[in-house]
Amino acid sequence: MTHPDFTILYVDNPPASTGFYKDLLGVDPVEASPTFALFILETGMKLGLWSRHTVEPKASMTGGGGEIAFRVENETKVDEIFAAWKARGIDMLQPPSTMDFGYTFTAVDPDHHRLRVYAFAG
Repeated sequence: MTHPDFTILYVDNPPASTGFYKDLLGVDPVEASPTFALFILETGMKLGLWSRHTVEPKASMTGGGGEIAFRVENETKVDEIFAAWKARGIDMLQPPSTMDFGYTFTAVDPDHHRLRVYAFAG
């Protein structure tokens, strides 16, 4: 079975979104143009940012249709990242909270894609 290793987010302004994710992830894109950027992360995951205005076939949905999850080692790290992202002015949807699966918070990127940071319970 082939397993996915690449996520693409449709964005309104690829250069602005590239700057947001470069700062958030602490890595430079391996490819960047006015309509597309590609990040390769330490986990091996690839994250693409593609202009919603130029993607073919046309995308019927943009922003907020899913989320990227960032697993961290413990609740303290969740709180630290929450404080750091909030200080950067990143919009928050959910403050640090305990849920069925663990401790988490949810933020959004400039296109309203959800960003969840979590530590598993246990």
